[in-house]
Amino acid sequence: MSIASSTSRIGLVQALIACVFWGLMPVYFKLLQSVDALEVVAHRIIWSVPLLLIILYFRKNLVGLAVALANSKLRWAMLASSCLIAANWLVYVWAVHENHILAASLGYFISPLLSVFLGRIVLKEQMSRNKWIAIAIAAAGVSVLAVQALDTLWISLALAGSWASYGLVRKIADIGPIVGLTAETGILFLPFTLFLIWLTFDAAPSTTSLHLGDDRIIDLLLIGGAIVTAVPLLLFASAVKKMTLGAIGLLNYLAPTIQFLVGVFVYNEALTPSHIICFALIWISLAFYSSDTYLAGKAARKAIAGQV
Repeated sequence: MSIASSTSRIGLVQALIACVFWGLMPVYFKLLQSVDALEVVAHRIIWSVPLLLIILYFRKNLVGLAVALANSKLRWAMLASSCLIAANWLVYVWAVHENHILAASLGYFISPLLSVFLGRIVLKEQMSRNKWIAIAIAAAGVSVLAVQALDTLWISLALAGSWASYGLVRKIADIGPIVGLTAETGILFLPFTLFLIWLTFDAAPSTTSLHLGDDRIIDLLLIGGAIVTAVPLLLFASAVKKMTLGAIGLLNYLAPTIQFLVGVFVYNEALTPSHIICFALIWISLAFYSSDTYLAGKAARKAIAGQV
């Protein structure tokens, strides 16, 4: 086996583990259903900061974080992306707590197509006919869902919009995934810490929600949110360097597929006819999108090989 082939297989394993992590994330946050969604996100952010700093220390990249934060334009970009990721996490955790995992998974199916659309509108990137067809089919699927599931459609659109916008900002900002996430959680650290302090000393705390210190298992799960945030990101960031972008793009659909299956078969969420039609159209649109991406990558590799 060649070194390149072995490296690619290692990357595939890393990407698969990361996608399974993300796909099973609803199970993790279901265990925290007794805690308010905003508080879950606050702990996820706060405990991620020291963990990510430790990771950067051992990767000898704390200087990269300092350099990034010293750049005023990059700081503004990180402020924007931190707000987007916080909103995305909050909507996602709330959706899981309120038994809307299907709506959440749909959002992450839509987001790659929305990213392509934003790239065309904002960055003036060229789009092939197949990608326009993919977006049109996805729009038709969302329209079908709007007829019967309008009350949860906003969840899918909010997740897709925040995630696609987050990706756009991170594409524009020249910063690595781990350094970027450290900067984002660092920006959010103070306001969410103040929020938790306010909860601690609130004269009339919620009696329907558990807090840190109320239950040992809940405490471990709240702190462990940092691990389930950082580990798949590290694995996926490493996999990206070892695999083709076409393969990585296809694997991006594994996580929402697992979430979809978890919602239907583990938590018995209702799968209505409009859901079935919508998901079918989304999967067809993703087939158009993925085939186009694969063929474009194949053509690019042939062109490079021809120049060698």
